[in-house]
Amino acid sequence: MQNRYEEALHRAADKFRTAIAPAAQAGIIPYKSEKGQWIGSPYDGNGWWTGGFWPALMWQFYALEKDEAFLREARRVEALLTGEFRVFEHLNHDVGFMYLLSCGADHKLTGDGQARIDTLHAASLLLGRFNPAGYIRAWNHPSQAGFAIIDCMMNLSLLFWASRQTDDPRFAHAARIHADTTLREFLRPDGSASHIIEFDPETGARVREHPGQGYALGTQWSRGQAWGLYGFTLAYLNANDSRYLDAAERIARNFMAHIRPDGLTDCDFCQPDTEERIDNIAGAIAACGLMELSKITQNAKYQAAAERLVDGLLEHCCDWSESRMGLLTHCTASYHDDGAGRHTNITYGDYFLVEALAKLCGADPMLWR
Repeated sequence: MQNRYEEALHRAADKFRTAIAPAAQAGIIPYKSEKGQWIGSPYDGNGWWTGGFWPALMWQFYALEKDEAFLREARRVEALLTGEFRVFEHLNHDVGFMYLLSCGADHKLTGDGQARIDTLHAASLLLGRFNPAGYIRAWNHPSQAGFAIIDCMMNLSLLFWASRQTDDPRFAHAARIHADTTLREFLRPDGSASHIIEFDPETGARVREHPGQGYALGTQWSRGQAWGLYGFTLAYLNANDSRYLDAAERIARNFMAHIRPDGLTDCDFCQPDTEERIDNIAGAIAACGLMELSKITQNAKYQAAAERLVDGLLEHCCDWSESRMGLLTHCTASYHDDGAGRHTNITYGDYFLVEALAKLCGADPMLWR
């Protein structure tokens, strides 16, 4: 079985090596692949929140094979991303996704000093979004001053990283406060997690829950569950707080109970049976989190569930053909189509599948820390 994962990982590296030139020629950050072409972000240009995943893919492959082509492509996109510091208005709490996995990975793997400074710049922007009432503000519209979302658990790694780099506890303090608020307000008794909670920006009091990218208010958007699972696992690794580990395990048990017989992942665990919606990004993210949980707890059931998810993706939803630039199919941005893609290839799905394969092969450089 290990050979199967190794074969898939190196095959993915070969596929993406040939996909570098079309991306560079187009001058874009690939968001998805359709009809044999790379397509850029659906909104906000290079400031769209997913921009860090393409260079993250490149750094994964560079760590694996030391091919300079991957390094050069990663740095081409890093230049586009750091240009967004001056644009500024599109940047939000997802600077963790954007810069830890790009500039932060560059510094981790090459020691590049400017990449370190750029990552610290992003961390300072994220710290600036911290509301002392108890949460990190997600988005920029004036009507969303009180909005926080489960996805931000993944962005906290940037703050923990910055505290280690600078020996300044402010970054980690903000990360822990946000994690504590998420633990208190987002987790439900059944182990599922809300997507969006609105707080009073003056007092920090909970105002209401919003449905977000799931099927309906109060349901279980699967990628939100995966963000929570992996995000709380990373928070435990960074803060060594057993409450975060307990939260990760609670979400993991709920997620594992909803894995489909074919190993794939419904877009929302509460969605009706009348129309199939699959989001394989959620399965790939969850597989990464489950493998880290398995290492922490020495509980083999998490590793088995992760392998079940990866096996489902490899068996049913990988397109190895030359007609598609990307790899993972049936990725869905939102249950109710928001224009960002449904049942298509999306680059951050490719990233998490490759990270999961690297973990299975003992080759993951762990770009989140």
